[in-house]
Amino acid sequence: MFQFGSGTLWGYPVSGNLAANPTPIKFGTLQDVSLEISGSLKELYGQNQYAEAVARGKCKIAGKAKFAQIVGKHVNDLFFGQTMTSGQKLTSLDEAQSVPASSPYTITVTNSAQFVDDWGVRYSATGLPLVKVTSAPVQGQYSVSAGTYTFAAADAGAAVLISYRYTSAAGVQLNIRQQLMGFAPTFQILLNEQYAGKQANLLLYSCVAEKLTWATKNEDFLVPEFDFEAFSNAGGQVMDLYLAE
Repeated sequence: MFQFGSGTLWGYPVSGNLAANPTPIKFGTLQDVSLEISGSLKELYGQNQYAEAVARGKCKIAGKAKFAQIVGKHVNDLFFGQTMTSGQKLTSLDEAQSVPASSPYTITVTNSAQFVDDWGVRYSATGLPLVKVTSAPVQGQYSVSAGTYTFAAADAGAAVLISYRYTSAAGVQLNIRQQLMGFAPTFQILLNEQYAGKQANLLLYSCVAEKLTWATKNEDFLVPEFDFEAFSNAGGQVMDLYLAE
């Protein structure tokens, strides 16, 4: 038999905070999956050059998957295992505004009613940042309160770019909190490959995530990488491999 393509991959929480109501989760827009099954070898030597016996000791199953569809429940259930709630804190990036030509020299940003915090002001013409102060700004400075930005009279008419965060009822948020060492959700992994009418299926009974890589790249999509390691469950089950031939 032959297999082709990245296949289809699922994760299924089996222990931790989410085990009471586990939900199978498909890795969306899967790019590739790799699985390495390795064991350490021990050689027995006498007075001769070559080993007289070789035995396998500790074994390890390590896997990684790259996927492009980012879903909060997926990341939380398989890696963080903490509480997920509704709503987001979004970022308004470089909102274009102009300081009024006359007093008061204030700008109320578009999402002021949902304003969370300030992330800086720059001059549009030069890109240079203004300095944040608590009150009474002079030229090149600003102050902010509840989504209203105050500038100096000397900056009247200046075009500025304002960045800030604001709340939104849409989406979800993962608020990660400190946990004792050892805390991590346990999940099963199912990898399915189909080609020419034949299937290969691999089930790992117990896995724990080792690493979640979140790397952006200019002129390319964000493709997170999810690394995990498999181990035996309480019943001694490690892996099932189902093949057509």
